[in-house]
Amino acid sequence: MPDRRTMILGLSATALAGCAPRAMIALVPGAEAVGNTRAVFVATTRDESATGAFESGRAGEARFGRYLVSVPPAHQAGAIETPNRNERPDPARHFVTAREDRFAGVAEFRAELARALGASGRREAVIYVHGFNNTFAEGVYRIAQIGHDLQVPGVALHYSWPSAAQPLAYAYDRDSALFARDGLERLLEEVQAAGARHVTLVAHSMGSLLSMETLRQIEIAGTGRARRLVQAVVLFSPDIDVELFRSQALRIGRLPDPFVIFTSRRDRALRLSARLTGQRARLGNLQDFEAVADLDVVVLDVSAFASGNALEHFAAAQSPSLLALFTAIGAVDAALGADPAGRAGLFPGTVLTLQNATAIILSPVTAAAQ
Repeated sequence: MPDRRTMILGLSATALAGCAPRAMIALVPGAEAVGNTRAVFVATTRDESATGAFESGRAGEARFGRYLVSVPPAHQAGAIETPNRNERPDPARHFVTAREDRFAGVAEFRAELARALGASGRREAVIYVHGFNNTFAEGVYRIAQIGHDLQVPGVALHYSWPSAAQPLAYAYDRDSALFARDGLERLLEEVQAAGARHVTLVAHSMGSLLSMETLRQIEIAGTGRARRLVQAVVLFSPDIDVELFRSQALRIGRLPDPFVIFTSRRDRALRLSARLTGQRARLGNLQDFEAVADLDVVVLDVSAFASGNALEHFAAAQSPSLLALFTAIGAVDAALGADPAGRAGLFPGTVLTLQNATAIILSPVTAAAQ
């Protein structure tokens, strides 16, 4: 177990990371005329405050909505530009919400989602599940940022579970992630009912625990059901015990294909999480790929890419150089292709094949030569 000094230093670093201005749903009508807009459908099990904001309390029933997010014209890849505490939201410089629609119920949500899927032509859906210490707005803006920076096709959705959005509320968030499993399963069912033909589940940090637990319970309810509801999975910096992940994956059986895991040995947040749980590592800062060698997964090690964030906990979405690399080689589409060998060959770096798994250690030097 970590000594007291190490724990205090680690918790202090996490707390300081939470001192930056937090994203808020700032409604600015007409912002779509200024920035680049991304529509995000939302399902949330957060409780609603008296002012109508979604906060950290746990709601018994999911609520549904749609947000038109405006990305500022001078947006820097990987960033979510937010105003300072005493600054007014400006669509020319900040992420803002151009329009907010709250649906009366799940039937209206499903109908509007069906229209969006039909209009997209591809009937593809990407569902983002946020991680530890996130506000409602941060999750909505993050999927908009990822979709914008990587030009992700299809309809974007966000599942917002009741995080306390407090750096020292790790236990509350972990319990909330487990509380939110039924809500995520319901969302997956509604997306399929709306006519989505291909669903990619994208999760970050503790959201990966929620996603794996949900896929496990879906599979227990019927063999092959998880793959019918979800065709691809991408886990960013997953905050999951490695042995727990193996147990979940083995119970699911045939995993959605592709199944991509982004890891980084420089992830300080997961280093602290491992210490808190008395383990050497978490899945997202895996040191030894042999631990998942028998699973049909692709591991992308992005340790060589710095995001510029103090905790280096989301390099795959925050590092401008890594985002530029993915965009340049079409790596997102490659990762979601059908042929594992073909996927691996398009990523610059060292490729290791370990039984059923493929591990790719991405290299900036190799990438620069592409």
